[in-house]
Amino acid sequence: MREALDDLLQVAGLSSRTYAGAAAFLDDHAPGRFDLLITDLRMPQMDGVELLRRLAATDPGLPAIVVTSDSPSCGQAIEAGALACLGKPVDDDALLLLIDVVLGRERRERPEH
Repeated sequence: MREALDDLLQVAGLSSRTYAGAAAFLDDHAPGRFDLLITDLRMPQMDGVELLRRLAATDPGLPAIVVTSDSPSCGQAIEAGALACLGKPVDDDALLLLIDVVLGRERRERPEH
């Protein structure tokens, strides 16, 4: 899923980085370094809700979108600071539209795969 999402973002003309988990992201993170975080809730060692809580304390301006198969936990993700929670499988068009809105960009046409 992580690689497919990275491919989608690259094709859409967005730069992205992937991380093996929340701890790896936090090791590379600095306030202002990223424009947007897209994360899952279920990850090894640290779940997405804990990641969002930590970011709320260190980088409260970083917008976050959660993509998960654990829809019942979406409420916790929103409470922890996520702007939106999308279920898997993710609708590419919906995700790209949401990214455009969050980043304040013009709506782009769907990239051809």
